[in-house]
Amino acid sequence: MTASTFQLTDEIQAMRERIAYIGRLMFDRNLTDAGGGNISARVGDYVCISQTLCGANHQWQITTDQVLVLDRQGNILVGDGKTSRETKVHLSLHNTYGEYGTGVIHGHPRNVMVFATAAQELPPVMEATRKFGVTPVIEYAPAHSAKLAKYVTESMKGREQRIAKHGAGTIAPWHGIFLMGRTLDAAFDAVERLDTNAFCILQSRNLGINDGLAAASQRMEDAIANFTED
Repeated sequence: MTASTFQLTDEIQAMRERIAYIGRLMFDRNLTDAGGGNISARVGDYVCISQTLCGANHQWQITTDQVLVLDRQGNILVGDGKTSRETKVHLSLHNTYGEYGTGVIHGHPRNVMVFATAAQELPPVMEATRKFGVTPVIEYAPAHSAKLAKYVTESMKGREQRIAKHGAGTIAPWHGIFLMGRTLDAAFDAVERLDTNAFCILQSRNLGINDGLAAASQRMEDAIANFTED
Protein backbone atom coordinates (compact mmCIF):
# COMPACT_ATOMS: atom_id res chain seq x y z
CA MET A 1 0.00 0.00 0.00
CA THR A 2 1.29 3.46 -0.94
CA ALA A 3 -0.07 6.94 -0.34
CA SER A 4 -1.18 7.11 -3.97
CA THR A 5 -3.27 3.93 -3.74
CA PHE A 6 -4.66 4.41 -0.23
CA GLN A 7 -8.42 5.01 0.01
CA LEU A 8 -9.57 7.32 2.80
CA THR A 9 -12.74 5.78 4.27
CA ASP A 10 -15.48 7.46 6.27
CA GLU A 11 -14.46 5.43 9.32
CA ILE A 12 -10.86 6.62 9.16
CA GLN A 13 -11.94 10.21 8.56
CA ALA A 14 -14.28 10.06 11.56
CA MET A 15 -11.41 8.79 13.74
CA ARG A 16 -9.18 11.63 12.59
CA GLU A 17 -11.89 14.06 13.65
CA ARG A 18 -12.20 12.30 17.01
CA ILE A 19 -8.46 12.49 17.66
CA ALA A 20 -8.48 16.24 16.96
CA TYR A 21 -11.39 16.63 19.40
CA ILE A 22 -9.74 14.53 22.11
CA GLY A 23 -6.52 16.55 21.71
CA ARG A 24 -8.34 19.82 22.31
CA LEU A 25 -10.16 18.30 25.28
CA MET A 26 -6.94 16.97 26.84
CA PHE A 27 -5.29 20.39 26.60
CA ASP A 28 -8.32 22.13 28.09
CA ARG A 29 -8.45 19.68 31.01
CA ASN A 30 -4.70 19.81 31.79
CA LEU A 31 -4.18 16.22 30.67
CA THR A 32 -1.37 17.33 28.41
CA ASP A 33 0.44 20.59 27.75
CA ALA A 34 2.10 22.67 25.09
CA GLY A 35 5.27 20.69 25.64
CA GLY A 36 3.99 17.51 24.03
CA GLY A 37 1.73 14.51 24.03
CA ASN A 38 0.30 12.52 21.15
CA ILE A 39 -2.82 10.52 20.39
CA SER A 40 -3.43 7.56 18.11
CA ALA A 41 -6.17 5.12 17.25
CA ARG A 42 -6.14 2.07 15.01
CA VAL A 43 -8.79 1.57 12.36
CA GLY A 44 -8.32 -1.84 10.80
CA ASP A 45 -4.79 -2.01 9.43
CA TYR A 46 -4.20 1.73 9.71
CA VAL A 47 -3.19 4.04 12.55
CA CYS A 48 -4.48 7.59 12.82
CA ILE A 49 -2.09 9.72 14.89
CA SER A 50 -1.58 13.37 15.79
CA GLN A 51 1.39 14.95 14.08
CA THR A 52 4.41 16.40 15.86
CA LEU A 53 4.32 19.73 17.72
CA CYS A 54 0.54 19.85 18.12
CA GLY A 55 1.09 21.48 21.49
CA ALA A 56 4.00 23.79 20.81
CA ASN A 57 2.77 25.08 17.43
CA HIS A 58 -0.99 24.79 17.74
CA GLN A 59 -1.76 24.62 21.49
CA TRP A 60 -3.71 21.48 20.59
CA GLN A 61 -6.30 23.44 18.61
CA ILE A 62 -5.78 21.02 15.74
CA THR A 63 -7.98 20.13 12.81
CA THR A 64 -8.77 16.82 11.16
CA ASP A 65 -6.18 17.48 8.46
CA GLN A 66 -3.44 17.64 11.10
CA VAL A 67 -4.05 14.02 12.04
CA LEU A 68 -1.89 11.66 9.99
CA VAL A 69 -2.82 8.22 8.71
CA LEU A 70 -0.05 5.62 8.85
CA ASP A 71 0.32 2.02 7.87
CA ARG A 72 1.44 -0.39 10.58
CA GLN A 73 5.09 0.21 9.63
CA GLY A 74 4.81 3.97 10.20
CA ASN A 75 4.68 5.16 6.59
CA ILE A 76 2.54 8.27 6.14
CA LEU A 77 -0.39 7.63 3.81
CA VAL A 78 -2.38 10.81 4.48
CA GLY A 79 -1.23 14.16 5.86
CA ASP A 80 1.50 16.69 5.24
CA GLY A 81 2.94 16.88 8.75
CA LYS A 82 5.66 14.83 10.39
CA THR A 83 5.27 12.06 12.94
CA SER A 84 6.13 12.74 16.58
CA ARG A 85 9.11 11.35 18.44
CA GLU A 86 6.93 8.87 20.32
CA THR A 87 5.37 7.32 17.21
CA LYS A 88 7.58 4.28 17.79
CA VAL A 89 5.78 3.69 21.10
CA HIS A 90 2.32 4.00 19.54
CA LEU A 91 3.11 1.61 16.68
CA SER A 92 4.71 -0.90 19.02
CA LEU A 93 1.65 -0.93 21.26
CA HIS A 94 -0.77 -1.23 18.34
CA ASN A 95 1.26 -3.99 16.72
CA THR A 96 1.73 -5.94 19.97
CA TYR A 97 -1.62 -5.50 21.74
CA GLY A 98 -3.93 -4.62 18.87
CA GLU A 99 -6.28 -7.49 19.65
CA TYR A 100 -7.00 -5.95 23.07
CA GLY A 101 -7.29 -2.24 22.35
CA THR A 102 -7.36 0.41 19.64
CA GLY A 103 -6.57 3.70 21.39
CA VAL A 104 -3.24 5.04 22.69
CA ILE A 105 -2.67 8.32 24.50
CA HIS A 106 0.60 9.87 25.60
CA GLY A 107 0.10 12.91 27.78
CA HIS A 108 1.58 15.11 30.46
CA PRO A 109 -1.31 15.18 32.96
CA ARG A 110 -0.64 17.84 35.58
CA ASN A 111 -0.95 15.61 38.65
CA VAL A 112 0.51 12.43 37.16
CA MET A 113 3.57 14.49 36.20
CA VAL A 114 4.43 14.80 39.90
CA PHE A 115 4.77 11.02 40.01
CA ALA A 116 6.68 11.01 36.72
CA THR A 117 9.23 13.54 37.95
CA ALA A 118 9.65 11.52 41.14
CA ALA A 119 9.95 8.30 39.08
CA GLN A 120 7.28 6.84 41.36
CA GLU A 121 4.55 4.34 40.55
CA LEU A 122 0.92 5.34 40.95
CA PRO A 123 -1.25 3.06 43.12
CA PRO A 124 -5.04 3.13 42.89
CA VAL A 125 -6.67 4.92 45.82
CA MET A 126 -10.10 5.41 44.23
CA GLU A 127 -12.82 2.89 43.54
CA ALA A 128 -12.84 4.24 39.98
CA THR A 129 -9.16 3.39 39.42
CA ARG A 130 -8.95 -0.07 40.98
CA LYS A 131 -9.49 -1.66 37.58
CA PHE A 132 -6.17 -0.22 36.35
CA GLY A 133 -4.10 -1.68 39.18
CA VAL A 134 -0.78 -0.03 39.98
CA THR A 135 0.50 2.17 37.17
CA PRO A 136 4.19 1.24 37.03
CA VAL A 137 7.28 3.27 36.21
CA ILE A 138 9.65 2.01 33.54
CA GLU A 139 13.38 2.46 33.19
CA TYR A 140 14.39 5.78 31.63
CA ALA A 141 14.77 6.07 27.87
CA PRO A 142 14.69 9.24 25.73
CA ALA A 143 11.49 10.18 23.90
CA HIS A 144 12.89 9.49 20.44
CA SER A 145 14.44 6.14 21.26
CA ALA A 146 13.49 2.62 20.28
CA LYS A 147 14.19 1.63 23.89
CA LEU A 148 11.31 3.79 25.11
CA ALA A 149 8.98 1.83 22.82
CA LYS A 150 10.50 -1.42 24.09
CA TYR A 151 10.16 -0.52 27.76
CA VAL A 152 6.58 0.76 27.47
CA THR A 153 5.50 -2.26 25.42
CA GLU A 154 7.11 -4.72 27.82
CA SER A 155 5.46 -3.00 30.78
CA MET A 156 2.02 -3.85 29.38
CA LYS A 157 2.73 -7.59 29.35
CA GLY A 158 0.38 -9.34 31.74
CA ARG A 159 -2.07 -6.44 31.66
CA GLU A 160 -3.73 -7.35 28.38
CA GLN A 161 -7.09 -7.96 30.04
CA ARG A 162 -6.96 -4.56 31.70
CA ILE A 163 -6.56 -3.07 28.22
CA ALA A 164 -9.41 -5.16 26.87
CA LYS A 165 -11.67 -4.15 29.76
CA HIS A 166 -10.76 -0.46 29.85
CA GLY A 167 -7.07 0.47 29.79
CA ALA A 168 -3.59 0.20 31.25
CA GLY A 169 -1.00 2.90 31.74
CA THR A 170 2.72 3.24 32.24
CA ILE A 171 4.67 6.18 33.62
CA ALA A 172 7.81 7.18 31.75
CA PRO A 173 10.04 8.85 34.35
CA TRP A 174 10.61 12.60 33.90
CA HIS A 175 8.40 12.41 30.83
CA GLY A 176 4.71 11.52 31.19
CA ILE A 177 2.20 8.71 30.84
CA PHE A 178 1.48 6.25 28.04
CA LEU A 179 -1.90 4.56 28.14
CA MET A 180 -3.53 2.00 25.87
CA GLY A 181 -7.29 1.65 26.01
CA ARG A 182 -9.96 -0.62 24.64
CA THR A 183 -10.99 2.36 22.50
CA LEU A 184 -9.75 5.91 22.18
CA ASP A 185 -12.59 7.17 24.37
CA ALA A 186 -11.75 4.54 27.00
CA ALA A 187 -8.11 5.66 26.92
CA PHE A 188 -9.12 9.29 27.48
CA ASP A 189 -11.38 8.25 30.35
CA ALA A 190 -8.56 6.26 31.95
CA VAL A 191 -6.01 9.08 31.66
CA GLU A 192 -8.36 11.50 33.40
CA ARG A 193 -9.25 8.99 36.13
CA LEU A 194 -5.56 8.36 36.82
CA ASP A 195 -4.84 12.07 36.97
CA THR A 196 -7.66 12.54 39.47
CA ASN A 197 -6.25 9.58 41.42
CA ALA A 198 -2.87 11.32 41.51
CA PHE A 199 -4.51 14.58 42.62
CA CYS A 200 -6.26 12.78 45.49
CA ILE A 201 -2.98 11.30 46.69
CA LEU A 202 -1.22 14.65 46.58
CA GLN A 203 -4.04 16.50 48.33
CA SER A 204 -4.46 13.81 50.99
CA ARG A 205 -1.47 15.33 52.78
CA ASN A 206 -3.70 18.31 53.61
CA LEU A 207 -5.95 15.95 55.56
CA GLY A 208 -3.05 14.67 57.61
CA ILE A 209 -3.00 11.29 55.84
CA ASN A 210 0.68 10.45 55.93
CA ASP A 211 0.77 6.70 56.42
CA GLY A 212 1.94 5.97 52.90
CA LEU A 213 0.41 5.14 49.55
CA ALA A 214 0.32 1.39 50.15
CA ALA A 215 -1.64 1.88 53.36
CA ALA A 216 -4.12 4.24 51.69
CA SER A 217 -4.70 1.76 48.90
CA GLN A 218 -5.03 -1.14 51.34
CA ARG A 219 -7.65 0.71 53.39
CA MET A 220 -9.79 0.99 50.26
CA GLU A 221 -9.31 -2.68 49.39
CA ASP A 222 -10.23 -3.74 52.94
CA ALA A 223 -13.37 -1.61 52.94
CA ILE A 224 -14.50 -3.06 49.63
CA ALA A 225 -13.73 -6.63 50.68
CA ASN A 226 -15.54 -6.27 54.00
CA PHE A 227 -18.66 -4.56 52.68
CA THR A 228 -22.01 -6.30 53.14
CA GLU A 229 -25.57 -5.18 52.51
CA ASP A 230 -26.63 -6.15 56.06
